[in-house]
Amino acid sequence: MNRLPHFSIAFCALSLTDLQARDDAAWLSENGALIFHDAFERQEDGNLAKAIGNGWNSATADRVPLLKQADLDEGILKIASATKEAGHAAHIHHAAGFQDGGVVVRFRFPGINQGETLQLGFVDRETPGVHAGHLCYGILSQSSVTLIDQKTGVMDLGIRARRQGFLDRKEQLPDDLEALLKSRQVVVLWKADNEWHELALVTEGDEMRLSLDGALLAAHRSPGFAHPVKRWFSFLAGSTVWIDDVKIWRVR
Repeated sequence: MNRLPHFSIAFCALSLTDLQARDDAAWLSENGALIFHDAFERQEDGNLAKAIGNGWNSATADRVPLLKQADLDEGILKIASATKEAGHAAHIHHAAGFQDGGVVVRFRFPGINQGETLQLGFVDRETPGVHAGHLCYGILSQSSVTLIDQKTGVMDLGIRARRQGFLDRKEQLPDDLEALLKSRQVVVLWKADNEWHELALVTEGDEMRLSLDGALLAAHRSPGFAHPVKRWFSFLAGSTVWIDDVKIWRVR
């Protein structure tokens, strides 16, 4: 049977031992310094890149200046991506600046659209050889959580160019390339709902961890996670997601 022309993804279900009590929100608070906090208790000013205020910037807002993709409503940042019109999922970012540390975010999938997703992580546009400075992300879909090192995987310019050739020709990836890309991520089964959740996404050395409501959900080690400067915290939404609170912590 022919394989699809992209790398395969290894799914795993965490055991009860893996889901041991590790509260990374508490770890950040106890070991780090709070360098940014936003509860969105204000009104936004228009639709353009800096409309959210408080240092936020949108990489996609100016593509569709007449369409509101971010609305501050009673202390909630409500994202409604104009993905089709903008040619890109809504991408919003804020300065961060740490090696080890992370973010704590309250979020909700409001159930307005099918297949709501949230991708959040870290970017360093000053890193050469990496497309758009994409470093590493946690990605929540309706059925899974992914932790991915893009710096040394799909966004490395050499790897990206090599992979794209096979995709363009609709050919399966060579075993070595598929194995490398597979090693750069982990996928954990998870079922989304429409409730509010507190998410903690942290990097500590070459490890990234994602917790929901104080419970460790996914952890993975990969060299890109150890990038020395996570200059931006960013998140992307393909359709709708609500954000209630964001805290950025620096451990070192």
